[in-house]
Amino acid sequence: MTETVLLIDDDPGFRDAYRELLALEGYAVAEAGAAPKALSELRRTSARLVVLDLMLPPTGRAEEGAALADRLLAERPAAKVIVVSGAGETPLALRLVERGAYDFLAKPVDPDVLLSVVARAAARLALEDRVAELERSLAAREGDASAMLGQSPAFLEARTLCERAAPTDVPVLITGDSGTGKEVFARYLHARSRRKDKAFIAVNCGALAPTLLESTLFGHRKGAFTSAIKDAPGLFVEADGGTLFLDEIGDMEPALQVKLLRVLETGEILPVGAARPLTVDVRVVSATHRALESMVADRTFRDDLYWRVRGIEIALPRLADRVGDLPLLAQHFLNLSRALVPRSPVTAISPGAMRRLEACDWPGNLRELRHEMQRALVMAGGRGEILEEDLSPARRGSAPAAPAGDEPAEGATLEEKIAALERREIAAALRATQGNRSQAAARLGLSRQGLLNKMDRHGLK
Repeated sequence: MTETVLLIDDDPGFRDAYRELLALEGYAVAEAGAAPKALSELRRTSARLVVLDLMLPPTGRAEEGAALADRLLAERPAAKVIVVSGAGETPLALRLVERGAYDFLAKPVDPDVLLSVVARAAARLALEDRVAELERSLAAREGDASAMLGQSPAFLEARTLCERAAPTDVPVLITGDSGTGKEVFARYLHARSRRKDKAFIAVNCGALAPTLLESTLFGHRKGAFTSAIKDAPGLFVEADGGTLFLDEIGDMEPALQVKLLRVLETGEILPVGAARPLTVDVRVVSATHRALESMVADRTFRDDLYWRVRGIEIALPRLADRVGDLPLLAQHFLNLSRALVPRSPVTAISPGAMRRLEACDWPGNLRELRHEMQRALVMAGGRGEILEEDLSPARRGSAPAAPAGDEPAEGATLEEKIAALERREIAAALRATQGNRSQAAARLGLSRQGLLNKMDRHGLK
């Protein structure tokens, strides 16, 4: 989809130059020279990218543009508003970024920098559209299914296998590290099976004592043990016609493994204290983070049960192995977190924060990423963008260290001395702000993108 860029500037010459520049890059362009026309064009074109000069009529003061930025964001919260300001308006521009503007550029605007920032904003819109599309399609079919989002080859292989296994009654074993989404995969499988209108029952085999797990699964008769004051049907009976999800089956005691094997072989259960078995029609889906093959070799898991539950094995990849999926998942979890934080705005993740997230190993996988996004939204305090400082200390890492070799060599040219001075000042500003690039840019009188460009030029991280 071609994005429309709304140019708001009272100088027709600047609008002409920007329009030609953006049109050559394939953008549709709308223009306005004042607030009333800008709001009219926003509604007419449904523009989601805005380049806004703060100095607007009738007063020609930066406060005019700031007020318009607030109105634009109130009317279209998902829009990416790029503020253009003079050096004297940098603090105001920074406050606008904190209130939801996407970025700010200092005059005179470098054409390459403008195109770079607009392209990055358009890419962010495309990502948000993709997240919303996947969320809508999944919600229509299976409700909340966060673990089913992704496009990496390892993930797509697991999802394809799940979809092929779903219409059958073959037992399924889902393997993977903790937090990779095993239960969500089990629910996804059930929702696409012929049993979807029947019950889906989940139980964690490692969370209950063996005697309690037995009566929980198979039921019991009144008087079978001291606390059995009435009959209890058990989860197999409750799941009759549907799906029973046995999470962490590797934690099941050997005595219970024998009883589970009989159910899988005969379809019969024997409640504790009962004289006769009951017949049930249940599809069993199991999951574990343990290496069951090694447990079979160690004789801590029955080999005959292993082959019964492992009709089809679906191996879920770690988040660290899902290259390219992290931006999609992080934005999705951020969207979900807004329900927990009242009056939180539509929030994006800054490129710097995303780089920090992508550099992590995520041993807790999807669960850890979800909690990180919840924390970041709280720490952002209503700001429209997650910055590096909003991440937990383990994600932020250390502040940039003082670069080595800052001093120019003896006999250096004037240009080399200026470059060395610029490098030292940028490094000092980053250290003073604990690596916060937006605050460092404000200290130096630069736009955030301008600072990033200079950091890249000088090899600063």
